[in-house]
Amino acid sequence: MVMTAALAAILCCMAGGARGKAETVVMTEVSDTERTSEADQNLETEEAEMGLTVTVNGVQFKAEFEKNAAVDALKEKLADGELTLTLTDYSGFEKVGSFGFSLPTENRQTTTKSGDIVLYNGSQLVIFYGSNSWSYTRLARISDLTDWEKALGRGDAEVVLSLAE
Repeated sequence: MVMTAALAAILCCMAGGARGKAETVVMTEVSDTERTSEADQNLETEEAEMGLTVTVNGVQFKAEFEKNAAVDALKEKLADGELTLTLTDYSGFEKVGSFGFSLPTENRQTTTKSGDIVLYNGSQLVIFYGSNSWSYTRLARISDLTDWEKALGRGDAEVVLSLAE
């Protein structure tokens, strides 16, 4: 709150007069720039802590986002609401499905492991329950793999992505 010296003096006198003794009131002026900077830091902290909820065939898992442009774009999509995809089993170590839209890619040769969530070809979501080496853009990683493979089951899987609260 920005306060002028005159207003501070009036409040000081009122405070002293109401109690019958003089009192010193210390006012701190915070600039708009400082307020904006603090708000930006709080937002960045919230975004950094924001996770992903991955619901596989009705079983919820928490995942931690990677930091890249694809994740930023995915978070924007998820801010509008959850995404439901049908993923098909592929080669006995991953499930793959189309987002129906493209995300920016930052593909890197990587070896995946169970719980990794990646972007393939800019528009395909891939979740792993095994390992593979290929060029992907990393999106997230499941935090606790308890019952992960059981939830994925055999064949197709319904996967719902949403921002964790």
